[in-house]
Amino acid sequence: MARYKQRARELKQDAFRDATVSLFERLGDWIAARRRTVIYAVGAIVILVLVVGLWGWWSARRADEAQKALGEAIRIAQAPIGDVPAGYAGPKFANRRERAQRAAEEFQKVAARYGEPYRDKARYLAAVNLLEVDRARGLGELEALSKSGNDEIAAWAKFALAQAREADGQLDAALALYRELADARNPIIPPDDAKLRIAEILYKQGKRQEASDLLFRMVEAARTARDRNGKPIAQSDAVRAAAERLQAIDPDRYAQLPPEPPVEFPVF
Repeated sequence: MARYKQRARELKQDAFRDATVSLFERLGDWIAARRRTVIYAVGAIVILVLVVGLWGWWSARRADEAQKALGEAIRIAQAPIGDVPAGYAGPKFANRRERAQRAAEEFQKVAARYGEPYRDKARYLAAVNLLEVDRARGLGELEALSKSGNDEIAAWAKFALAQAREADGQLDAALALYRELADARNPIIPPDDAKLRIAEILYKQGKRQEASDLLFRMVEAARTARDRNGKPIAQSDAVRAAAERLQAIDPDRYAQLPPEPPVEFPVF
């Protein structure tokens, strides 16, 4: 009986071996019959892998170059003016105009050489610096960027444009831009930052009560806001500035604000 079982196993193994050999033989015949096609297919796969690998390497290298170029332009835009500490080896400039001119040129080089996400960011930073040396051109660039498909760049360009209009005394134009930012459905610029500027413009226009009401609502909402655990939410710099401004222009209204919540320090 034991010999019978052993023989059955041997026959089963032989059948499996024969089937496997037959499968490989048929596969070999199929490859031999289609040798050229198989070679082309394998070659195409190898080329595709190489192309993808080279593209990834080139893209990473290009992104690294763009980041370094943008970083260098930002370093120039933030370089000191006039005297510098002993041992300082970075860029320095005699005045703001000279620095802005050089920074704008460097940002423009980045915008011309690299694609997104670097181009529009470099264009925006170039436009901001151009306001110092060629204001009309800088304003034109900001106008164009405020309509960019890049929501973040469009919002920052609109905010910079509003600030420029305000500085130029074009209060109605600035007010309209700030209100667009404050009412944005998915805000990029913090709404309180825009509202603070709105209140300031209203005050400049002689609308003291409107300015006071807006500042009051900002600070009141911030001081009474709570998170899901019922704890006070930290106030932004814009809200603190709004409280100071309200105290300056309307002390009586400021006195009606709810008390500022106590600061809670984290427990370690």
